[in-house]
Amino acid sequence: MTYQKFLIIASKKDKAGVNITTHLSQFRKNPVISGMQKNPERFFDFYLVDDEILYTENLDLDRINKYDFVIFASKHKSEKNMPSLTVHPPGNLRNAEFGGETGKLCKTSAQFNKQLFEKLKENTEKYNLKSYSVTLEATHHGPLIDKPCVFIEIGSTEREYEDRRAGFVVAKTISDTIDSFEINSYNENAVAIGGPHYCPNFNNIQLKSNVAISHVIPSYVFPLTEEMIKETIKKTEDEIDFAILDWKGLGTSEQRQNILNILDKLYIRYEKTSDVGK
Repeated sequence: MTYQKFLIIASKKDKAGVNITTHLSQFRKNPVISGMQKNPERFFDFYLVDDEILYTENLDLDRINKYDFVIFASKHKSEKNMPSLTVHPPGNLRNAEFGGETGKLCKTSAQFNKQLFEKLKENTEKYNLKSYSVTLEATHHGPLIDKPCVFIEIGSTEREYEDRRAGFVVAKTISDTIDSFEINSYNENAVAIGGPHYCPNFNNIQLKSNVAISHVIPSYVFPLTEEMIKETIKKTEDEIDFAILDWKGLGTSEQRQNILNILDKLYIRYEKTSDVGK
């Protein structure tokens, strides 16, 4: 699994996306000196869309299919309007209310997502962006494309969308991760199950263990189905080693038992978040 050609997609209507891509332009490789860099064949291009990027019909899929990996640079909305920088793959585990298709996920990479999230946390601290929380989100919303992809977002109000420091940090994170990305054979790859939309227990694992997380199935989409599990595994580019369970975030005892039954039936190993790394 090698990614050489990256495409950064943002909407012209999205102030956060424009902020990020404007800063990212300074990190484009100069063809004259690119041969001296770590990965001379690796590069990224921009694709600025006229309308919202959540909806597949707004995207030129033929253009997208020329690339190996897609990064959506976007705004993030939340009810609490907290300053935040978020990472998540797109897809709809249940109903497709905001783009994509019901029950279908995009491909993603546990390894790339882990390194992107680690670099985002590192750069947020390095550039003193103290007021922003850095968090994974559960898999949600569209679009649905046939290339591995991930969203990286600035939240959650107009003030943050236009914050030049936040735009710089996200842009540098994208550039750094593209430049340094390598498959880490020491990482175990996992899908994550349970807990809230923002993933405190999975955040810690992504940052502080050798486990790389791809799709996150939150408790609010329960009851879990076999199709959900199969879809998360099918739509992860890396070979999944096991499932991580946010044990206290698995709902009722009946829901928990249903999850264990499904994983056993599918011969998928699982670990509790509290046991990872022990």
